[in-house]
Amino acid sequence: MDKPQVVVIINPHAGTHGKDKLAAMIDARLDEAGMTHETITTLHAGHAEEIARQYAGSADRIIAVGGDGTVNEVGRALIGSQTALAIIPCGSGNGLARDLQIPMRKEAAIRTAIMGDRRAIDHGMIDGKPFFCTCGTGFDATVSMSFANAGKRGFTTYMERALTELLNYAPTTYRLTADDGATIETKAFLIACANAAQYGNNAFIAPQAAIDDGLMDVTIVEPFTPLDIPALVIQLFTKTIDKNSNIRALRCKHLIIETDHDCPAHFDGDPVMLGKTIDISIVRRGLNVIVPTDKDIKKRMRYTISQRYKMTIEDLLHCTEYIESLNNNIGKKIGDRNREVLEFIKRNKEELLASIQRLANKR
Repeated sequence: MDKPQVVVIINPHAGTHGKDKLAAMIDARLDEAGMTHETITTLHAGHAEEIARQYAGSADRIIAVGGDGTVNEVGRALIGSQTALAIIPCGSGNGLARDLQIPMRKEAAIRTAIMGDRRAIDHGMIDGKPFFCTCGTGFDATVSMSFANAGKRGFTTYMERALTELLNYAPTTYRLTADDGATIETKAFLIACANAAQYGNNAFIAPQAAIDDGLMDVTIVEPFTPLDIPALVIQLFTKTIDKNSNIRALRCKHLIIETDHDCPAHFDGDPVMLGKTIDISIVRRGLNVIVPTDKDIKKRMRYTISQRYKMTIEDLLHCTEYIESLNNNIGKKIGDRNREVLEFIKRNKEELLASIQRLANKR
């Protein structure tokens, strides 16, 4: 086939749904739209990037069918080219797809990939490695390393690893220098540098971030007590974490992070060990993507508002009841030593995990 207009790259291992029917559906819709196309299935990690580089600059768009890993591989290959990235999300987090308001329903995502609008977005660089949503160091990077070695994927596995690491993690002292020369020296639980507002799974670490403003939103989570955990978790999923008193924030184009030891870091969830100095920057509008049209977004918003109003109220009631219950129980221990409070939190780890899972399922 000579220079296909569209290339479809499918990761057969992403998600839990069979990809044969999905591939046939995509092919049928592309045929209906009169778009010449080629469909290729990945064989190993890194293969999506290899394929995308072959067609960067010649194809009009490349449709990535998979999770965040597949999307990021294709996106990295298309930086600086006129070929646009389209996404049919099939992963557990789907961070970039969610930020771009791409539908999670397969039929609607296929329509967007074919009929959507073209838009240029920013991307970040952390020590020469591209990212599209977030990167950072600290607790979330430690969890990413643990999650990568877990042997299974999914939101529940991630939260299990996060809760396990939470009980043992010690904050680190960092020195941050922004492009305006401002310097912050602080002890932090984690430092997240966000091009997009969320990690994925609608976990909003930088609610005010915009993916095309040429800036990164830096969220510094300072040390907190076990009593602060429920509020932080709820705020993470309700786009209000920037209101928490344990949060410091800044906005810049370029950031240097320094510490006195090698740093575990992540870029879009992929773990990496970096040195004592980390260099992070934003590149303005270096990637073309396919996003829903304004008409489709408005149509979906009407549906979302009508269907989720009741869910939102139930979520808030559930959060309120949970926080009240947990605080009452912890209050009984408040006169005891801190070690006993920590042990209490550890014993109630499964209750915390179940509550977070219920909230995530409703979202």
